[in-house]
Amino acid sequence: MEVKVRTVRSLVSKLSSVSSQTRADALKELRLITKLDPDSRPLVAESGAIPYLSETLFDSSPSLQDDAAAALLNVSISCRHSLISTRGLLDALSHVLRHHASPSSSPFAVQSSAATLHSLLVVDDYRPMIGSKRDIVYSLIDIVKSPNSPARSVKDALKALFGIALYALNRGALVELGAVPALFTLVVKDGRVGIVEDATAVIAQVAGCEESEEAFQRVSGVRVLADLLDLSTGSSLRSKENAVGALLNLSRCGGERALREVREEGLGVVDGIADVAESGSAKAKSKAVALLKVVDGGSGSIASVFRDPRFHSLLNQTS
Repeated sequence: MEVKVRTVRSLVSKLSSVSSQTRADALKELRLITKLDPDSRPLVAESGAIPYLSETLFDSSPSLQDDAAAALLNVSISCRHSLISTRGLLDALSHVLRHHASPSSSPFAVQSSAATLHSLLVVDDYRPMIGSKRDIVYSLIDIVKSPNSPARSVKDALKALFGIALYALNRGALVELGAVPALFTLVVKDGRVGIVEDATAVIAQVAGCEESEEAFQRVSGVRVLADLLDLSTGSSLRSKENAVGALLNLSRCGGERALREVREEGLGVVDGIADVAESGSAKAKSKAVALLKVVDGGSGSIASVFRDPRFHSLLNQTS
C-alpha cells in the first residue's frame, strides 16, 4: 500500500508541473490506475487530485479533457463525497457538457462528464444540488435533442437526467427547460431500443409533476405512450413498463383533462397494460394494475368492452 501511496502522490504532484508533457503523462497514468485499481481511487482523492482534474476540463486539448474526465468518473465510483465537495467541480462538468457541439469538443469527455453526474446522482442528497444547476440540466437536454450527438452521449445524458428527475422538485425545471419534447422526439424517431427505454424512463419520472400535463399535451404524449403499449408495435417490456409508469403518474399529477385522456387512450391498449401486469417486474405489475383501475374508473368500462376473465382478476387485485 505504501508503494501505491507514493506512486499516486508522485503523479498528483506532476499535475502542477510547468511541463505540459509531464502533466499529460501523469493524467494518462492516473486515468489508467483509477480504472484498473479500485483501491487507488481514495488515494487519488486524498492526494488532492480532484481540483487539478476539474481544472483540466477547461483545457483546450481534447486528449487532456478525455483523461481528466475519465479519471474523475473512475474516482466518483468510490469517492462521491470528495467530488461533490470540491469547489468548481460541477461548473467544470457543466463546461464540458455545454460545449458538446463544439468542433474542438471531445465526445469521450462529454460522455465521461455525463456519466460522472449519473454516478453522483446515486446519492439522494446530491440530487437537489445538481438539479438546481440549470446550465447542467439545459446542456443534458441539448445533448439529447441534438441530431449529431453520438448514441453514447445521448445514453449518458439520459441516465443523468433520470437521476435528476428522481428528485420530485427538479421535475418542473426539466419541463421548463424543454425536456418533454426532446424526450418524446427520441421515442418517436429513434429506433434504438436502449435509447427508447432510457428516454421513457425519464418521461415516467417527469410525468410526476403538475407542469407535465400541458407539456405532454403539446407533443401528444399520452397517445405516444399508449402506442408503446399497443401489442402490435413490438415495444420492449421495459419501454412498456415505463409507459405504464408515465401514464399512471400523469393521471395522478395532472388535472381532469389529463385523467380523461389517459382513460380514453388507455382503454384502447388494455391488453398491453395487462401484459405488463402479468409479465413485468414486481413494481411494474403493481403500477399496471393501478393503471387498469384508473382506466376502468370504477365504472366497469373494461369489463363491459372486454369479456376476457383475466381483466376481472386483475381489477380485483390490490395495487
